[in-house]
Amino acid sequence: FNRIVKNKSLPSSVTVKLGKFVWTSMWQLMMSKLAPPDRTGAYIRPSSSFRNFVSTAPDNPHQPATARYRLFVGTGCPWAHRTLVTRALKGLEDAIAVSIVYPSEGGLWVMESETFGCNTMRELYQLALPGYQGRCTVPVLWDDSQRAIVNNESSEIIVMLNSEFNEFASNSDMDLYPLDLRSQIDEWNEKIYQSVNNGVYRCGFAQTQAAYDSACSELFAILDEIDRSLSMSRYLCGDRVTLADVRLFTTLFRFDAVYYSLFKCNVRRIQDYEHLGAYLRDLYQLPGVAGTCDLEAVKRDYYGNLFPLNPGCIIPAGPDVGNLLKSHDRAKLINRVS
Repeated sequence: FNRIVKNKSLPSSVTVKLGKFVWTSMWQLMMSKLAPPDRTGAYIRPSSSFRNFVSTAPDNPHQPATARYRLFVGTGCPWAHRTLVTRALKGLEDAIAVSIVYPSEGGLWVMESETFGCNTMRELYQLALPGYQGRCTVPVLWDDSQRAIVNNESSEIIVMLNSEFNEFASNSDMDLYPLDLRSQIDEWNEKIYQSVNNGVYRCGFAQTQAAYDSACSELFAILDEIDRSLSMSRYLCGDRVTLADVRLFTTLFRFDAVYYSLFKCNVRRIQDYEHLGAYLRDLYQLPGVAGTCDLEAVKRDYYGNLFPLNPGCIIPAGPDVGNLLKSHDRAKLINRVS
């Protein structure tokens, strides 16, 4: 009887092998479209296309102004989140507008409401550059008066937000990229981008075991290094928040909720680190930062839209964002390092 039930309940080995072959083939095809790999199966992030700047240079068409520029962002996207955090820290909410977009099936970013006659980011990109066929990513710094994309590279947008709009900022005294710390900030940024910001994607989008193993090992080696550094310093570059902290924060905020499980970055959670966990809470509790964080949108966008990684599209219930409001006790580290 048990043998009969077992045979009727479980598919045959032939069915399992056929199903595995079909699914693996489909998965590889979908992943190649979602995250094009190199020959080893490692994910390679494409470069951004629009790299102009807002500045006061006389011949620059994009001059600093209030109520002229807007950010197009997806609230689940860590790269876009950087720009929202910088905007909040600088106090630029009244000077620079925000338009929200949402991911949809097929990789399109869909606008919350029609803007300049556009309903998707692809339409906006083509409005800015007719015939454009490249990637239509967020964030985008958009010039309303020129109807043009200024820049779609988050690392450059946050530098502009830090320095080019100070006359309109309510927190203009905060310099997130001070000259005396730039070499240290740049050093952290380069290390963190490759191994952490993009490192979690290199884990999640790896298409071979070797590519995953390499990315995962590198990710946690750098997280361990950062944790050691934060045992002596409140922030990455001493007792001042900088753009290096902003760039790391948006990855850390998503880590335990998304990257730990969905992207297989499950050696340790951020909250398992003595110093990194408290550092994340410290940054989250800075004025204005929590208001840029939407954990439910993050989970919805990742678990609900990355079909090859989560075919059932089931969105997990946790973790509790309230944990980020617990005491961090990081202020005692001020002045321990210069």
